[in-house]
Amino acid sequence: MAEEERKDRPATGEPAPEQAPSEAADTEPGPDAAAESPAKGETQPEAEPDLREALEAAEARAEENWNQFLRARAEMENMRRRAARDVEQARQQSLEKLAGELLAVKDSLEMGVDAANEESADVAKLREGSELTLRMFNQALEKFGIEELNPKGERFDPERHEAMAAQESTEYEPNTVVHVVQKGYRLGERLLRPAMVIVAKGGSGSGQSGGNVDEQA
Repeated sequence: MAEEERKDRPATGEPAPEQAPSEAADTEPGPDAAAESPAKGETQPEAEPDLREALEAAEARAEENWNQFLRARAEMENMRRRAARDVEQARQQSLEKLAGELLAVKDSLEMGVDAANEESADVAKLREGSELTLRMFNQALEKFGIEELNPKGERFDPERHEAMAAQESTEYEPNTVVHVVQKGYRLGERLLRPAMVIVAKGGSGSGQSGGNVDEQA
């Protein structure tokens, strides 16, 4: 009986199950993990020089672009100054040429005034001198592209003419310039002064309209 009880009773000195080594293996790093950790640490020093080189290259490009911008801005400023200087020189040269032409007209006018003050002044010569001075002045205007507007007999143009009055006329059609009170002038396409005119209107029995011209200025 004692032997059977010893057989059925579990032995207390038997070794523990083999699960503990497996759990320990899960918690403790194995030889492969220990080998991998140094490899990861070795790549970090190599990445830092690459980033530094990329940053230096970007800074170099930024500095180059900034220098190009400064050069372009300086060039634009120089071009603007040259253009302004050229315009001012052209304007000054035009004024000098016009002044030269007008001075000749002034000299002719002074000569005419001196001749008229003489006791033996000849009216015919004075008129001839005045006509010569007027021709000189008209030539000076033509040299500088100033055109005279003398629209007598032309259709009234509100863009170039200014109506002073309207009068009935049997000689001219309605809305036609019958008399020029003051001539106009233009420089190229720019109007310097409109022509002051009197415009024809239809008679009371003609049944014609005088257009858009007012009868009085």
